[in-house]
Amino acid sequence: MAVNSELELLAARHIQNMSEAQSLEPHWGYLDRSLPCTNDAGSCAYLDQVYGSHDLGMLYSGILWATIGGILFLWAIGRRIWPSTQTDSIARGSNDNDKSSLRRLGRTIATYSRHYLLPDAVRPIFGRTTRLQVLILVALAGYLLIWSFIGIAYNIWITPVKNSPGLYNTRSSLGPWSDRIGILAYALTPLSVLLGSRESILSLLTGVPYQSFNFLHRWLGYIIFIQGSLHTIAWTVIEVRLYQPQPKTALEWICELYIVWGVVAMILLLLLFVLSTPWGIRLTGYEFFRKAHYVLAMVYIGACWGHWKQLNCFLIPSLVIWFLDRGVRLIRTGLMHYQYLPDGSMGFRPAHASLTHFLDPEHGDAVRLDLTHPQDAWKIGQHFYLCFTECSVWQSHPFTPLNLPRVQDGVVSHSYILRAKKGETKKLADLAFHKLSKSTTATTPLILTGPYGDSITDNLTLDANVLCVAGGTGIAYVLPLILSLVQQPATKDRKIQLVWAIRKKEDMRWVEKEIDTIQKATGSHGVVVNIYVTREAGSRNPSVHSEKKVDDVTVKETGANPTGGCCSAANNTRSAASIEVKRIGGEEGFDRHPDLHKVVHGFAENTVRGPTRVYASGPGSMISDVRTIVASCSSGGKVWRGNDRFDVSLTCDDRLEW
Repeated sequence: MAVNSELELLAARHIQNMSEAQSLEPHWGYLDRSLPCTNDAGSCAYLDQVYGSHDLGMLYSGILWATIGGILFLWAIGRRIWPSTQTDSIARGSNDNDKSSLRRLGRTIATYSRHYLLPDAVRPIFGRTTRLQVLILVALAGYLLIWSFIGIAYNIWITPVKNSPGLYNTRSSLGPWSDRIGILAYALTPLSVLLGSRESILSLLTGVPYQSFNFLHRWLGYIIFIQGSLHTIAWTVIEVRLYQPQPKTALEWICELYIVWGVVAMILLLLLFVLSTPWGIRLTGYEFFRKAHYVLAMVYIGACWGHWKQLNCFLIPSLVIWFLDRGVRLIRTGLMHYQYLPDGSMGFRPAHASLTHFLDPEHGDAVRLDLTHPQDAWKIGQHFYLCFTECSVWQSHPFTPLNLPRVQDGVVSHSYILRAKKGETKKLADLAFHKLSKSTTATTPLILTGPYGDSITDNLTLDANVLCVAGGTGIAYVLPLILSLVQQPATKDRKIQLVWAIRKKEDMRWVEKEIDTIQKATGSHGVVVNIYVTREAGSRNPSVHSEKKVDDVTVKETGANPTGGCCSAANNTRSAASIEVKRIGGEEGFDRHPDLHKVVHGFAENTVRGPTRVYASGPGSMISDVRTIVASCSSGGKVWRGNDRFDVSLTCDDRLEW
């Protein structure tokens, strides 16, 4: 009965004589067509175009997915056939690599690519996004644009209306074109879900961290919204203006169940679009956006099913991917916390972190968490999602451990630093302040999920010079890298520098133990540490300096020009037992940031040999500046001529690109 009702519905829309059909011709993703066509010549020609265009649309969707699958297959195979840069360098020696023409060609191409594709692209529209990501988006949009229009014979057919003498329907290629973009919108839905997954299949295949797909996920959603809007507008014009008699035809059309579901799907898609815009997220808050996005997306897929279930070949994979993502996430969290309970049994047990509170009423308090947990070590650069159960069990936030991942006696230490702004971090800071006001020590239970992301040291060769740039709590991203380098055997002529911008000198206390470890290695490894204080007034006389002791770390304070700049020769020859702190804030106490252009260029130009690897984490404005600067430092022509100092690459913490 359901099939017959659907056939009758289609007959009403396309004026097919189902009672006179001698056979039914199946069409994937559409209802069967009755043959032979016994309508007028114009209607039959129109139906030929409708079904032919639909079949091509399904074919083009298949080609689209075959292209995506082919790219992913070749990418995954390539990652396993060719060894990583670091492994190759260690196995054969960096000098042999430098003599390899093939390797030099690869470095040259990569350097040219960074020079042109690394900076931000059209920031007012795309935000702080690299030109490479925008180029990929443009290529995808152009690909879809081609498939939206080809294979359709554009024409107009004037056909009589049954039982209404003197009335005519205007049938055109607007209908087949509208169906085509509807098919493509359905076909893109699984890809959108894939791009937005945290337990990402794409990351497993490509090695690209899941957060790097956020930009494409968001803009692919915008494309689907545009496609859905055009599909809706086109069919509204057809049913309300081009079909007769009116308003009877329009009223009957809008009341049909599959149209009602289509309207619901479009409303949900509109909500998804509005809430995912930057101003929508700021207005409602990120946590509301995230929860609403999950719910609305699944209800939207259900509404699409109700609108045109013949295309469930695209909807079923979307649902499967979504539930797999959530299921794997829960399983990983459960396995991480499945351990011995105090009574000796096995069960779910949260980790307990000790709290250290740093009061800062002006800029927001900071909290450090230290804990141990039985697990395998993560890779440097990976992050965990932390759920603070005393604040809320419904929210989790990503944080990067600032310590080295080491297993000792079956447990791994974690250390995190966070700045309290609002929401969960503000609740945690208040909780820490309240507990520590009553006791000298305080702990809080939390649930970890992860690790996520990829190692940031995979492409770090033994001869690479390392520059780490951090702003505020972004120090957590680069500290483990510096700590790992100073605990390895020193490499001759290798430069290692840390540039950290903080608002107040007291912020150094967040990571005083780690800074002390780096300080002790400055002599053996030549590590240069420059700390810029951006909210405290600088000295009136730049030549005046003093040494102070801050929690076992000896620092040398100097007044400085607000532009900062990289270390001078005098700075490089200072005592290995000191770390220079430059106060570059204005006398009124407002921010003045270090001149990163001088820092990065000065570092790259003063290296002796080997490429330069820049690691950055901090505010979005800092990341954008570093991208532009690294791109300007990169010179493919000089790299091809053997000057590896101009092979400058950037690895940054892009978890917040959404």
